[in-house]
Amino acid sequence: MDEQLDAAGRLWDHHISVFRRWDDLTLARWMSQTLSQLQGGLWRMSHPLVGAYRLAAQAGHERDVWQKRLLDPPPDYSLAECCRSPLLAMATRDVLEQGLICVHCNGTALPLSGLTENKVALESWGNAYASVHHVAHWEEEEKAQAGDYDQAFEHAASEAERLLAKLGNELAPQLVDGLPALLWEDQDECLQVRPEDVPL
Repeated sequence: MDEQLDAAGRLWDHHISVFRRWDDLTLARWMSQTLSQLQGGLWRMSHPLVGAYRLAAQAGHERDVWQKRLLDPPPDYSLAECCRSPLLAMATRDVLEQGLICVHCNGTALPLSGLTENKVALESWGNAYASVHHVAHWEEEEKAQAGDYDQAFEHAASEAERLLAKLGNELAPQLVDGLPALLWEDQDECLQVRPEDVPL
């Protein structure tokens, strides 16, 4: 598992290198244009355009591109309190601890306590998902108590698929009404759930 994460990290660094080579103004223009394309939508985090924007956002955050105010973001995007970049939030399995996460700095863009829509439903979802996800990180004692760990893992993966679909199809649409756009997590590498496993 650690080797897979290391390989994914190296691949991410390779992909981000194209944005690191751009000058600040080119990067800011590309991000602003892409935010305009994302505006008004509810997007899977696995979508290629979202993946490209996340890479650019990390490169831009490393260089404080949005703080240099080289150009204005699209008008419907307010500035996130966490890093003063345009507010583009992600709904992830960490909603209980972090609320909605900022795509630029990975900090808390909107705390769960500050959400008026769906707060109770999101809390319930977050608790259910945390329990399911924990199966991938069971200690040996927990595995022994389960009896057949492979079966428990498969059941957890199936539940993760169902819960991620609920996030994208039921909960996130109610959140996006108050935001310019919203990204939602549609995979779980720890449970080997791929985006194609999560139904539309």
